[in-house]
Amino acid sequence: MSAEYTLPPEWAPQRAVQLTWPHPDTDWAPRLHAVIPVFALIAREISFRADVLVACHDTLSARSCEHALQRAGADLGRCHLHTVPSNDSWARDHGPITLQDGIGQSKLMDFAFNAWGLKFRADLDNRITRHLHAQGAYGAVPLETSGMVLEGGSIEVDGHGALLTTRACLLSPNRNPQWSAAQVEDALRARLGIERVLWLHHGHLEGDDTDAHIDTLARFCNPHTIAYQSCDDPNDSHFAPLQQMAAELSAFCQGDGAPYHLIPLPWAQAQWDQDGNRLPLSYANFLILNAAVLLPTYDDPADLVAQERLQSAFPDREIIPISCSELVRQHGSLHCVTMQLPR
Repeated sequence: MSAEYTLPPEWAPQRAVQLTWPHPDTDWAPRLHAVIPVFALIAREISFRADVLVACHDTLSARSCEHALQRAGADLGRCHLHTVPSNDSWARDHGPITLQDGIGQSKLMDFAFNAWGLKFRADLDNRITRHLHAQGAYGAVPLETSGMVLEGGSIEVDGHGALLTTRACLLSPNRNPQWSAAQVEDALRARLGIERVLWLHHGHLEGDDTDAHIDTLARFCNPHTIAYQSCDDPNDSHFAPLQQMAAELSAFCQGDGAPYHLIPLPWAQAQWDQDGNRLPLSYANFLILNAAVLLPTYDDPADLVAQERLQSAFPDREIIPISCSELVRQHGSLHCVTMQLPR
């Protein structure tokens, strides 16, 4: 790929955001009635600021989606539904990664998706982007496929050449076996046009199936600022690894050698699923939109603190809280179910 193509940061102007609608053949089935309104609310807020591209499993799912969007008050004129079979709804990881060149041309990268290192079935999800492209969902933007396994939730860029990620995820043995850190860095430079990789050795959330996706831990808010999930409870099992992660973040430098400005996000009290597994509550799993930021909340007193701190990172954007207690029952959150398509 030509090095002139680069991965824009999430705050770059967006033309659309992609979702994959939950349906009865997914793990959402037992609480589908409760989670569909959350997807609809996310789509509604997106539709006020950009187009919404929705992959629906079949015609029945598409009808369910349209009715839910209508009930939520979404701008239906900006919602574009396509029928595409899916295994699950984590669009961040099976959706396309958009690259842009210096003159405004875009290219979609379709990396291989194997359900976070062969943990679940993903044969349908791995083909969603190609199906949508064949249906014209992305317009005339060309699509390039790559055999490299890479999920959108595993990478963050600052728009100035740096990519932030975790060793636990990108070097996990079931993604790109036998690849060294240097080989992964070379692949990221060649495919995404980045210049340097900032590796986190520490940080994880219990209940996270992704092997420490960066979008649950630390996020660029602008070229100079990183918001990260902190833990201030020394009795919590997350305390030590997240303290170590914070120390690593404080040691990272921008391209000019200056440290990044760090914003700690608060720690929500522990919640568990019906089987007694701890849920990965993260305020770092926010979505940056045109003129707004959607913040996942968990019916916890820390929700308001997270909103205040994120507002300081995005003074020119409205912070919109979205209750994600239903999403996180499936061990993901708001950013995980979305994928932005830059303008």
